[in-house]
Amino acid sequence: MSTKLSDRPEKLPKANRNELPPLGRVINAVFLVLIFLIMLLPMVNVLAISLSSNAASQVSDVTLWPKNFSTEGYTFIWNAQNLGRAFGNSSFVSVVGTLFTVFISSMAGYALIQRELPFRKAIATGILITMMIPGDLTLVSIFSLNKALGLIDSYRGLILNGLVSAFSIMLMRNYFLSVPESLAESGRIDNASELRIFLSIYLPLSLPGLAAITFLEFIGKWNSFMVPLIITTKPQLFTLPIILRQLTQPTDSTSGVVQIYENARMAAIVITVIPLLVLYSFAQRFLIGGLTLGASKG
Repeated sequence: MSTKLSDRPEKLPKANRNELPPLGRVINAVFLVLIFLIMLLPMVNVLAISLSSNAASQVSDVTLWPKNFSTEGYTFIWNAQNLGRAFGNSSFVSVVGTLFTVFISSMAGYALIQRELPFRKAIATGILITMMIPGDLTLVSIFSLNKALGLIDSYRGLILNGLVSAFSIMLMRNYFLSVPESLAESGRIDNASELRIFLSIYLPLSLPGLAAITFLEFIGKWNSFMVPLIITTKPQLFTLPIILRQLTQPTDSTSGVVQIYENARMAAIVITVIPLLVLYSFAQRFLIGGLTLGASKG
């Protein structure tokens, strides 16, 4: 006697071992909210002080809401302290440097996956070793090299320093390893050059990885402080981090220097952060996926 399909017991879904119990989910949510508030509140405080008046910003009772709302801090810091020129310098150096770094990293990553490349594993290991060297140990040699090459006080020096990124090269290498090699072989059968295969097959399939290194490289160049500090002496070449460092120096009305109120200092911080927030809003959907896949392949 056959059993009807409707009479068969339904299979119950297997419990997910990684799923948290209700209490665990609540604790997890509360913990994440606390972390979010710890990170958000200082940013709100900076914004509130930047939008307060000069007199109100000097008083420590400004917390999460502006007191005597005013934008005079932004006007002063943009015009009197030459922040506009520094903003332009940082934008130019970061954009141009990021484009070159992404292109070089992609080309180097593609070269490292070629089986015909001699000692490719040794080369990859050597690149990884350079990531273990603290950057502070290389400052003296960086200054000496830039001086010998005539790159002091020039946009060329600001762009060329940090042009090659070991992290980005290895990330793109690992990302390219996830692309099926059969696609490249099909291109070679159709007499496509390696450059054509690289531009038409590997790069379009690696957009999340490209977006990830573009975002990270832009942040690194935008926030770069030590190298621009040691290779620039002319104020017209200063970038935003150098100007922000100068703004942290205490001033008073009797020192012979223009007094800088707290709202102006906070306004400079807000202006510096805005481009990063805008960039992240566009790159966030690629960032996590690009870093995860690029770090998991080997």
